[in-house]
Amino acid sequence: MGGRKLPFLAMCPWVLLCALQVWTVVSASSSACQPGFSSHEHIFGVDRRELKKDKKLGIVTFVDCTARKHIKYDVGDHRFLVHADGSLIAKRHVKLHGQDIKFHVNTWDALGKKYSTAITIKRMQRPKERTHRKGKPPVLTFPKKQSGLKRRKRDWVIPPIHVSENERGPFPKKLVQIKSNKVDQIFYSITGQGADAPPERVFTIEKTTGWMLVTKPLDREKYATYTLLSHAVSVNGESVEEPMEIIIQVLDQNDNRPKFTEEVFRGSVKEGVPPGTPVMNVTATDEDDPETENAIIGYSIVKQEPEDPAAGLFTINSVTGVISVIGTGLDRERVPEYKLTIQAADMEGNGLAITGTAIIRISDANDNAPVFEPVKYTALVPENEVGFEVQRLSVTDDDEMNTPAWRAVYKIKGNEGGFFSITTDKDTNEGILATAKGLDFETRKQYVLQITVENEERFAVPLPTSTATVTVNVEDVNEAPFFVPHVSLVEVSEDLQRGQKITALMAQDPDKQQNQKLKYKIGNDPARWVTIGEDTGIVTGNGNLDRESEFVKNNNYTIIVMVVDDGIPFATGTGTLVLQVLDVNDNGPVPSPRAFTICSRNPEPYELMISDADLPPNTYPYEVELTHGSDLTWTAEMKSTNTMSLQPKEELKAGDYNLYIRLFDAQKRAQVTVINATVCNCEGSVVSCQDKMIAGVDLPIVLVILGSVLALLILILLLLLFLKRKKVVKEPLLLPEDETRDNIFYYGEEGGGEEDQDYDLSQLHRGLDARPDVMRNDVVPTLMPAPQYRPRPSNPDEIGNFIDENLHAADNDPTAPPYDSLLVFDYEGSGSEAASLSSINSSSSDADQDYDCINEWGPRFRKLAEMYGGDED
Repeated sequence: MGGRKLPFLAMCPWVLLCALQVWTVVSASSSACQPGFSSHEHIFGVDRRELKKDKKLGIVTFVDCTARKHIKYDVGDHRFLVHADGSLIAKRHVKLHGQDIKFHVNTWDALGKKYSTAITIKRMQRPKERTHRKGKPPVLTFPKKQSGLKRRKRDWVIPPIHVSENERGPFPKKLVQIKSNKVDQIFYSITGQGADAPPERVFTIEKTTGWMLVTKPLDREKYATYTLLSHAVSVNGESVEEPMEIIIQVLDQNDNRPKFTEEVFRGSVKEGVPPGTPVMNVTATDEDDPETENAIIGYSIVKQEPEDPAAGLFTINSVTGVISVIGTGLDRERVPEYKLTIQAADMEGNGLAITGTAIIRISDANDNAPVFEPVKYTALVPENEVGFEVQRLSVTDDDEMNTPAWRAVYKIKGNEGGFFSITTDKDTNEGILATAKGLDFETRKQYVLQITVENEERFAVPLPTSTATVTVNVEDVNEAPFFVPHVSLVEVSEDLQRGQKITALMAQDPDKQQNQKLKYKIGNDPARWVTIGEDTGIVTGNGNLDRESEFVKNNNYTIIVMVVDDGIPFATGTGTLVLQVLDVNDNGPVPSPRAFTICSRNPEPYELMISDADLPPNTYPYEVELTHGSDLTWTAEMKSTNTMSLQPKEELKAGDYNLYIRLFDAQKRAQVTVINATVCNCEGSVVSCQDKMIAGVDLPIVLVILGSVLALLILILLLLLFLKRKKVVKEPLLLPEDETRDNIFYYGEEGGGEEDQDYDLSQLHRGLDARPDVMRNDVVPTLMPAPQYRPRPSNPDEIGNFIDENLHAADNDPTAPPYDSLLVFDYEGSGSEAASLSSINSSSSDADQDYDCINEWGPRFRKLAEMYGGDED
């Protein structure tokens, strides 16, 4: 027995361990997350009879126990919806009608199991009524904690606490008491906006009693809602309750007036519109609670200025603010603008009010027709003038300027043929009547036009149309004659004889009643090939037509002819004469090019092109032959229609050869052409010809050498001429040193340029000298006696005869220089008081003068010092 118990005792620890694991699993299963709504029923309280669209009522909490972020809810009332975050929203405007609204909200977990909760929307007491109800403040108790799978059957959503703005106190004032069901001593506190978050200390709580207090008046326009969390902790500082959310809503009071969105509202309406036509919309805002009557604005019109033609022409919708026309008689020409004083008041028009201004401009309607002033016009228009301004027509229109109702549109009646057009002057609104075509006095002398006027915009009411009459008289002017036809085409042979008639041109004068005489002239005949009869218009040739001329284009030669009448002033018309020049076989065929190079041994035939300035049949087929002995050493033959070839019959010496080629055209007209052929010392085809080399040197190089030698010779010749010119000895102009006394000398003359450019005074005639030993050395001496000059008389009365006699002697002196020669006088004769410079203005002798100072002037005046400063010797 004892041996059997040992194994059982050994297994006891393992059994206990397994039992412990089972208990742990069961305990864990009992505390695992269970999906479902936080409560079987949610109750939401509202303080109004109706709910606006998108109004949020509260939160429906569903625990999914998974990581799903989007949960879909099925709402049993189509007027509401639940967002993925659990927010219960009114889909549209909902009225409560004094009864609660009940429905269910369903959803499914991840495994497809359905869960439901009941929703009740209860209308709570109106805030206005609660604020005046006397009684104790409410007490809010922390909900009891639940554990495990147990949940509260009813989970009330704590309704917000309402506090009116602008309350007078005294403060602090009790709002609500927070209370916990715990028997132990509890300490209370609050956190959130208005407590420890801005604005701070608006709300406080008594630590031991749980009374929450408001410390000052509230302003709903600043903060409409405060969300706080209340906390309960034990003496040891441990949390004994879950934080409870407290929402404080500030009740609105009518403490704000409405405000217009604009200082001045402006609108416009056309005159004459029927009643009921909307004009404009005015709007105002109110900062009070939009869910109360404090922000419901009513509009009205206080005053209309002016009250013309009557008061009350406009009305305003009290709800929307739309201003409309209610009366008749709006006339822009009478009253162009109205000023309305409008009022906006809250409490649906019965509360606080404000006034504003609305300006209504009466825009123009086309209720006035344009009228001509005057209605009759007479105008004189010269014939043949296109675009001529005939008349400006004025209109008046009482509608607003520069609008479609004012701008005029003109129309013409009686404008058969479209001779006239009319446009509108954008600045003056006048009608501008002008000619669209040239008028013909000989065809019609007068036009009577009816002009009507309307506006760009149609008449708002039936109105008569104004009409003006314009009488247009055509003025006769001298019109230019014209050729019939304007362009004449005539065929003429290029071998036309001089004086032979080509054609006769004819012109007509539109002024038939004036019976004017016409004369014909050539306007432009570039080659001067024709002549025209001045009175007859007969065109004859000058005998030098040439189809191959540069003036002929495509076988046509164009001549401009003119015809002139004898009116005052005269008028000129032009026409065109085109001569189609017919070809004559007056040109023989010629080859090209006129020079070529060919090898002397086994040369390749050289081909030449053949051309003929004539036209077929005066051209190909061509025939070729060699003349003047060229056929002895050369052969020529046709290769194609317009090519021929040349080739030597035998080997030729290098050099130049002239070949005489006679070519015949199809009409056997021949033309002899000389072709220069250069034969090179080569074989086959020519690559480069060396025959023009001289002694192994190119000809251009030889020419350059010869030119250089010639230039060198010219340079040497010029140098020899220059040296010969330098050897010319100039005869000194000054007298010998023995005769230097009593003469003027120039010292240190540096001007006048270089010596070789100075005047050669030795080539000039010397002046007359009365001394016997002074002779002219620049002319050939003659044997003629010298003239006798009379000495100066001592009697001053004889000075006139002295001058006349000496003048006559000088005129008859054959040795005298020409009249315009340059004379050099350096001797004035004896017996003169001014015979020397030393005696100028002086009657004293040399002995009376002191010339010792000349010795101090330096070596340049040494000669002068010796002459005047030395001894008498």
